Amino acid sequence: MKTFAAILTLTNASLCTGALAADCWSLAFENVPFTACEIDPAEEAVRLFLKDADGRPFGSFDNVAAYVGTRGRHLVLAMNGGMYHPNRDPVGLYVEDGLELAPVITSDGPGNFGLLPNGVLCLDESTAGIIESRSFVRSGPSCSFATQSGPLLVIDGQLHPRFLADSPSRFIRNGIGVTEDGRIVAAISDQPVNFHRFARLFRDVFKTPDALFLDGKVSRLYAPMIGRHDFGLPMGPILGVTR
Repeated sequence: MKTFAAILTLTNASLCTGALAADCWSLAFENVPFTACEIDPAEEAVRLFLKDADGRPFGSFDNVAAYVGTRGRHLVLAMNGGMYHPNRDPVGLYVEDGLELAPVITSDGPGNFGLLPNGVLCLDESTAGIIESRSFVRSGPSCSFATQSGPLLVIDGQLHPRFLADSPSRFIRNGIGVTEDGRIVAAISDQPVNFHRFARLFRDVFKTPDALFLDGKVSRLYAPMIGRHDFGLPMGPILGVTR
């Protein structure tokens, strides 16, 4: 399934047999280690999780796994899915099961989220897309699930114009891109990295024409097939693949 011109190292584990619909592996890009997962939304159930049936934020991968388990499913892959306020409510647009729970924000502002252009991950029944936030408002696409974050890492094949190659701002970061053929690529740095290098990973290695930064510092991955289960402070939105 992987078609990326990268140095792949350490681990390569599939989530399914036969045609690979989801796959995680480790790679080195410019001597920095990353973990990446590729998902085919046409074959896998990809969605967002925020609160349980009682209105309590899930906050952790374990809580999401327990929740989907009561519904006869398994959480096979997950990642923190966007920025959030101290009460864990989403900072920008959040849509779950077609219902908008938080509105889109199109103005610039402080922090990474307000470093325009930012964008929206839009998930439908079998497709995924990343759309610049103001374009999203103009086009009004239908999304079963959506989360807004920022900044965009890659915009129509170009790096975000505010990124600096020698920026000293380095953190563990995670993000998501969509390939031209519609596959999702989610990646997390395993060492601190700046925006410029992280964006080039998506542009130059994964070849995603659009990619979105999800968060830094709190970035985490749940990928039990490769023995990965990151812990930390409670999260807001969580992106998950269930089966």
